[in-house]
Amino acid sequence: MQGLKRKIVYVTLFEGIAIVCATLGLATLSGNNFGHSGVLATATSVVAVLWNFAYNALFEAWEARQVVRGRGLARRVVYTLGFEFGLIVLLVPLIAWWFRISLMQALVLDLGLVVFFLGYTFSFSWAFDRVFGLPKAAA
Repeated sequence: MQGLKRKIVYVTLFEGIAIVCATLGLATLSGNNFGHSGVLATATSVVAVLWNFAYNALFEAWEARQVVRGRGLARRVVYTLGFEFGLIVLLVPLIAWWFRISLMQALVLDLGLVVFFLGYTFSFSWAFDRVFGLPKAAA
């Protein structure tokens, strides 16, 4: 599977699972109820979807210019760290606003989610590539 179809399937599966996990994590870490946390999880998913499309396009453009092909451990770590750092920058202000907490409190809350999502992003992308194959840029 390649191109836009690959991106849509990837993002849909990734974010569907992420909304459930983020709702549970946000409710647990913030002490807010599941409904309030679920709305934020859905909003963060929308932000993450937009970021995912942009980041994947940028990453694959960079990847296509690399001499070494494939997605080894180092490339997957770089991908995961870059994606998660971008989400931190985008989501901390949203979390602070939604829960009416300081940016520092939102950062601490978001870092709890980041720990989970670092492993989740790495594992999901690896499993996705094994099931659906590598994109042309990495093959």
